[in-house]
Amino acid sequence: MMPHFASLVRRCLPILASAALHRGTADDWPQWLGPQRDAVWRETGIVERFPEGGFKRVWRTELGAGYSGPSVASGRVFVMDRLVPTNAPKPKSVFEASQIPGNERVLCFNESDGKLLWQHAYDCPYNVSYAAGPRTTPLVDGGRVYALGTMGNLKCLDVATGRLVWERDFQKDFGLKVPHWGVSAHPLLDGQKLICVVGGEGTVAVAFDKDSGRELWRALSAKEPGYCPPMIYELGGRRQVILWHAEAVNGLDPETGRVLWTEPWKLNYGMAIATPRKMGDQLFLSAFYNGSLMLRFEAGKDGPAVAWRTTKMSERDTAHLNCTMNTPFIEDGHIYGACSYGQYRCLRADTGERLWETFAPTSGKSERWGNGFTVKNGSRFFLLSEKGDLIIAKLSPQGYEEVSRAKLLEPDNHDPGRPVVWSHPALANRRIYARNDHELVCVDLATK
Repeated sequence: MMPHFASLVRRCLPILASAALHRGTADDWPQWLGPQRDAVWRETGIVERFPEGGFKRVWRTELGAGYSGPSVASGRVFVMDRLVPTNAPKPKSVFEASQIPGNERVLCFNESDGKLLWQHAYDCPYNVSYAAGPRTTPLVDGGRVYALGTMGNLKCLDVATGRLVWERDFQKDFGLKVPHWGVSAHPLLDGQKLICVVGGEGTVAVAFDKDSGRELWRALSAKEPGYCPPMIYELGGRRQVILWHAEAVNGLDPETGRVLWTEPWKLNYGMAIATPRKMGDQLFLSAFYNGSLMLRFEAGKDGPAVAWRTTKMSERDTAHLNCTMNTPFIEDGHIYGACSYGQYRCLRADTGERLWETFAPTSGKSERWGNGFTVKNGSRFFLLSEKGDLIIAKLSPQGYEEVSRAKLLEPDNHDPGRPVVWSHPALANRRIYARNDHELVCVDLATK
């Protein structure tokens, strides 16, 4: 090699390595709350502020209604929706669980341009309240995608083609009585095990072999299975499945389903919904009617102790945090999340003391079930309000500091009596993927 050429190569290598490293920070969003199921977006090279004049979409594509958030993996975007015949009967009230015909669909789009690659549709009459469509985020693992519908239809599909690999019907296979608001708990993958909240006697939690759908273990009984996704945390030196249903919080052995401990907590209307959050050896839970519960674990102890809990108060007069479908975030000993009427609050995690509240990142004013989604990126947070605004903000015990805001989606779901966006976004490849009841959009958030 000529000396001057060798010198040029040596000078270029650090630049090439830096470019490769920059490209390598791109991450998928293959499940509920992201790669590590913790609502943290770990990519770098993300904008500090949104462009003036709003977003320029990379692409948009039409789809049906639903609450299912998208997942992104292997150059594809997956989401669920529901199509209803134009002459289908409409319930008199959104609270009414009446029989409505329609099809659920699992959709797969090309990540780069939004082109539909395949769809898997199946007949699925609904008999639930808030009947817009599926609730859960598809879970992608290698060459398989797992999708769970509102009436308990679990599908394992081939990522490349949409071919059905295996399926389970929770009503037929386990005697599930579908909850009033439908099956909503996002499946959890642990090694070979796909862990789901099912329902029925002894089958609130069921682990399936991810390749065949064969049952591996079952656990727990409850009149209402609730809507909360199972999580795996290490608490008190022990790795365990956290399974929160409408009657108790439970810890299970991930390998066998054996119940390790139970903390009774009877919830009004079965509303175990919000994802439990871990802080060290503590576990935080929050419910719309029943408020907050912080559990503390110690190594060698059979179960947790109650660190603090909300005293009984009215639906509106809440001191701590009464989450509906909102997933709170715990950062540096403080809890951030949306309360029962959209009050976005900061609590001290050690006592539950409220430090501040604002309606800015949720409903803009007091609204029942006011909601917003919270994802951390670096030292700031991206929040998607129920009004369809994407927000960059700094959250601290001192207060809420809004950095930038732009309209991402039009709120078009009217189930709560006002237009809302109630579907969690995916953040991957320095982009955001979000949906309402008629479209899925992709917006580039990379620095230029």
